[in-house]
Amino acid sequence: MSFPLPSQLRLLALGLLLPALSLAQTPAPAPAAPAPTTTPQWYLLDPQQDGVMGVSATRAYAELLQGRASVPVTVAIIDAGIDTAHVDLKRLLWRNAREVAGNGLDDDQNGYIDDAYGWSFLGGPDGRNVDIDTYEDTRLLARLQPRFKGKTRATVPAAQRADYDLYVKVNKTYNEKLKENTQRLKEIEEAYTENQQGAQAVKQALNVPALDTATLHHPPTTDPQLLAVTQGLYQNLVQAGYPSLEAVLEEIKEALTDTKNQLEYSLNLKFDPRGVVKDHSNDVKERRYGNNDLYGPEPSHGTHVAGIIGADRDNGLGILGLASNVRLMAVRAVPNGDERDKDVANAIRYAVDNGASIINMSFGKYYSPQRAAVEEAIRYAGSKGVLLVHSAGNESKNLDQEMQYPAPVFQNGQRIPNMMTVGASSRTNNADLTANFSNYGRHAVDVFAPGNQIYSTIPGSKYANKSGTSMAAPVVAGIAAVLKSYFPSLTATQLKRIILQSAEPVHTQVHQPGTKKLVDFRELSETGGVVNLYRAVELARQQSAQ
Repeated sequence: MSFPLPSQLRLLALGLLLPALSLAQTPAPAPAAPAPTTTPQWYLLDPQQDGVMGVSATRAYAELLQGRASVPVTVAIIDAGIDTAHVDLKRLLWRNAREVAGNGLDDDQNGYIDDAYGWSFLGGPDGRNVDIDTYEDTRLLARLQPRFKGKTRATVPAAQRADYDLYVKVNKTYNEKLKENTQRLKEIEEAYTENQQGAQAVKQALNVPALDTATLHHPPTTDPQLLAVTQGLYQNLVQAGYPSLEAVLEEIKEALTDTKNQLEYSLNLKFDPRGVVKDHSNDVKERRYGNNDLYGPEPSHGTHVAGIIGADRDNGLGILGLASNVRLMAVRAVPNGDERDKDVANAIRYAVDNGASIINMSFGKYYSPQRAAVEEAIRYAGSKGVLLVHSAGNESKNLDQEMQYPAPVFQNGQRIPNMMTVGASSRTNNADLTANFSNYGRHAVDVFAPGNQIYSTIPGSKYANKSGTSMAAPVVAGIAAVLKSYFPSLTATQLKRIILQSAEPVHTQVHQPGTKKLVDFRELSETGGVVNLYRAVELARQQSAQ
């Protein structure tokens, strides 16, 4: 699990900081920026009224939902953890009423001691937790390489050829990742150093402590060269949705740390952190393991996801979550690296058994050795009327050609009726409407939702922009929670149908993710549209009136 690199380096491609490296050289004029909206939460706004490709949540609450009764809805967030003390989340946490917090007992006899607010399948009985784990490619290669390295298919017994073919495949993808990350590390290190120096040069020239948009918009200088530099930087920051150059550098620094971790741990054939958990990692029937530490080593990702779904709309602080009457259930199962099928299956079951109506799954991978166990859990969720919302992934891939897991279809080819797969869209209805990093697929991806520069909660009662299909999925989960809250009789399949039917096709010519090729946005997902809460509520009202 990581945030997409393309968004983190996107500003470098725009030349955001590079003009600052040489103040003796006047930069070319920057492109005109769109007028900034009055809120950093552009994704809540309306395409017609506000001119951005948001989901019309603000309009829906003002025009359709005001004064209407709602019921609380529990949304489980299977992720890396949540900062349960965040001022914009703590009032809305799901609470296990059958469990007495902190008494060291399994009061409700469900096999999980002190699971008062959720559970972690990445923790051990001694309180330690898995932070970074390997990729599934790495785990498979470590298992298969001793059997097949140096052999050819012809020399392998027929009964082992399926495993040999898998070995050849994972060996290829593993080495591609190793090469890509090694090169990426070099590029990010160079970019961070150069851009940090450039930012420092501008700060010194202006004699200011930071380069935020307010300072850059009205810089304390009359020097024409400095004014040209600050104007270009300001316009690009506003256009890209960053509050400051320091925020840009922080994203690049996060990308640097993430890439180092991938090389040192996630791609390390000898690294195995699972001993911390003390479970039998290959026993998919094992359910009772883990601990109740919901924060974990790094809850930034899950905290951001939680805020998108249900940050407190009534406390007058921070941001507004999509859902107003929600209970947020934290289930830790996603490390920095690839999640394990066993943990995902158990996390889904835990959420279902504890009353979740919707489960957000902002994670994914390209190998699933225990796929059957995950699918069994998904079927179980379906039997209980639970909707699963899954992120499409951040590798600019066509999922019609390469499957990502959990897949949108069962192994028998049947479409999963209670799961949605979500791609990431951006703010403007132009060639950049698709987020450059987003996976897509005319059949494999159901719909797109805002996922580029999404402002939400982060640990320490703070807020920040993050990008990824990991942000798009909770937008859809939040919409589903609103519908379920105001129209509680809706089933999981009805929720899915309403959300998809209310996403009107968009025929804008957009860049196919990862390329400059222009394609019809309609061709990138099953619906060809961006989710819209206003239209979804209208559709739900029509159905409830029948």
